Amino acid sequence: MPRKKETITLSIPPGTKEQLEAIARRLNITWGKDPSISGLIVAIAQQSLEVGKPFTLDSNQVNALQQAIKALSDAGHIGEAQTVITILLERGNLDAPMRQSLLKQASRLVQAWRSQIDEYRQNQQPFHLLYENSQGQELLYTVRYAEPRFFDRRFYLMIWCEETEDVKNLIPDLPELWHNRCLSFDRIRSIVPASGEWREELGYLKVYLHFRGWMVKSYQRREDDLEDEMIGDVRQVVRRVVNDFWLIREVARYWEDCVIVSPESLRERLKQKLFTLCNLYNVETKT
Repeated sequence: MPRKKETITLSIPPGTKEQLEAIARRLNITWGKDPSISGLIVAIAQQSLEVGKPFTLDSNQVNALQQAIKALSDAGHIGEAQTVITILLERGNLDAPMRQSLLKQASRLVQAWRSQIDEYRQNQQPFHLLYENSQGQELLYTVRYAEPRFFDRRFYLMIWCEETEDVKNLIPDLPELWHNRCLSFDRIRSIVPASGEWREELGYLKVYLHFRGWMVKSYQRREDDLEDEMIGDVRQVVRRVVNDFWLIREVARYWEDCVIVSPESLRERLKQKLFTLCNLYNVETKT
């Protein structure tokens, strides 16, 4: 026995009927081959169809959510990162390359490297790690210590590895840091257990920094700071440094208000970068 249907009479302005039919046709709500206004009204009443202003994201919102995906994945919150990716794919007004990039990223997140590494760290289990760097090169590391570190608003994986050949020529005067690597979680390709002993910490340099001017009061103490004291009008900070790149980047940000006092090897490294910069900008220097 067919269900009884109710009928209603609508008073609508001229042209509205055609507009409703166009919406029904776009949403594939039809009666036979024709668009169905009745079906459209039923879908709205049953809340199976969204009405009102479309929920879309502008470019600034898309960029903000991309940063959120990186932060969540680096922190090990894989499910939440995938949820944000889904929102971007559904609402982000993305071009084809961006959609493909997000789909690949979602596939990588499934592997949940952060959770696996946390388990190895807890069990003090060494592991082999296959990594693809920014130049597309695949590097294999035997990891005997690892910990997440926060640099420049995101998490990285700091490791102590047996391999040194890929950095000896880059930092020949900093042998204390030859075994350390700073890796992006999204460039890890595989992890498998390894035999041998687990180390207690990363390699490090003991670096003396002098903060001057406005940085005397504005500098905020870091977890790796071993000493922090005033010497005259200079604030001296002694820090355990595990990566020279991030330290030099920090010092360069403060210009003349932050000076590396020692070790000399690190001072010399910064000097060479300054000489190179001067040459690029045609600044004459006295040697």
